[in-house]
Amino acid sequence: MKVQKVNVAGCALIVMAIVLVLASFPTSELLWDTGTFSILGYDSRTGEVGGAVQSRVFSVGNGVLWADADAGVAATQAIVDVGYGPKALDLLRKGLEPKAIVKAILEQDLDPLPDNWSKQGRQFAVMNLRGEYAAHTGPKATDWAGHKGGTFATAQGNILAGSAVVDNMISRFEATTGHLSQRLVAALEGGQAGGGDKRGQQSAAIVIVKKNCGVWLHNDTVLRLQVDDNPEPIKELKRLVDRWNERKPRAVTPECKP
Repeated sequence: MKVQKVNVAGCALIVMAIVLVLASFPTSELLWDTGTFSILGYDSRTGEVGGAVQSRVFSVGNGVLWADADAGVAATQAIVDVGYGPKALDLLRKGLEPKAIVKAILEQDLDPLPDNWSKQGRQFAVMNLRGEYAAHTGPKATDWAGHKGGTFATAQGNILAGSAVVDNMISRFEATTGHLSQRLVAALEGGQAGGGDKRGQQSAAIVIVKKNCGVWLHNDTVLRLQVDDNPEPIKELKRLVDRWNERKPRAVTPECKP
């Protein structure tokens, strides 16, 4: 049997090169994907409040949108701490103003993973049942990141093509008529038309609440839809929203106005 000679010096050089390459990667690299654009909105005619979101992340609706008909709605994204959602709703129930809630939650954030999941990259928004809102974009949220407010609406996003995304979202929301669900989807379409998430599309979601105004009895959820994995999630979300609006099931609660 022929024995192959091993070039020890050559192997050592290869190992050293691999080590140097690995060492060149930043230790602060993010653990998971981020990047999202969302909008929170209020309909002063119906009293409904809700939000919609799109991202190049699988099943984005599971962590971003939080809503309670006794409190309001919140969106938590970018370097996400999902705990911001329930915390915001709890403070809304206690009567705190959105601006004070944003301040309180940031101050209470102990920043447990500062190297690769820093609180400086958190982005979130809060809206109460009167349509009053506040939003925050941390300085370490991945560019382009920012937020913009409008009439009964706040749009926010990160890893976006640019500011046109949030600008378009507010413009479309304010210019669109119809049910709140249609206005929220129109805002997402506007955000995508402005360039959207720089990485592309994958999932979208919408939630709308109003006390006792969901279908069936003692149901506060007017509408909740998720598109978890689709090359055109906003288009699919719009199809579902349009289908719902064709029928628009009524709540059985007599005092709930359509």
